[in-house]
Amino acid sequence: MIAIIDYKAGNTCSVMNALNRLDADYVLTDDKEQIKRADKVIFPGVGHAKAAMDALNEKELIPVIKKLNQPLLGICLGMQLLCAKSEESNTKCLNIIPLDVLRFSSDTSEFKVPHMGWNTFEQNNDLLFNQIGCENHCYFVHSYYAPISEYTISKTNYIHDFSSSIRKNNFVGVQFHPEKSGTIGEQIIKNFLEND
Repeated sequence: MIAIIDYKAGNTCSVMNALNRLDADYVLTDDKEQIKRADKVIFPGVGHAKAAMDALNEKELIPVIKKLNQPLLGICLGMQLLCAKSEESNTKCLNIIPLDVLRFSSDTSEFKVPHMGWNTFEQNNDLLFNQIGCENHCYFVHSYYAPISEYTISKTNYIHDFSSSIRKNNFVGVQFHPEKSGTIGEQIIKNFLEND
């Protein structure tokens, strides 16, 4: 059973649609015990970092997420919340992956913020990218990013290089939206379900 963490994240329906296409067994839940018992956990997210952390705190889900031992996939804001803190409203995040999430800065018309649309990523040989070749495109919508670090498992360039996915132990996050990224995104979700 896959648990999708329900804290009113903006992309929950599209994640559920992606899992339906893969005929995956899942539940959308904010029940702490159900999340703890799940085989895999998906942590979606679209929105504001502070509002999201406030929602997690209100539902008493922060300690639950931090103690999970099963594979967890954070998507977009869900990935950013795995980090230590975000420049968005100077928000303290879950601090599972010790990175600070920064805001894109651009003073040219060539690069607009937010970074929105299709972009390529360059990945390493992480299991998340099984059967995925080079020069693949995924869909991004974000104004904040995780910098390149030892936790980077794929990178993308927009203004500069940034982490388009990160991993620490059983926690993996993607900045792009695999649920909106066609066959490549579907393969990434499938890899998470089958291999992580």
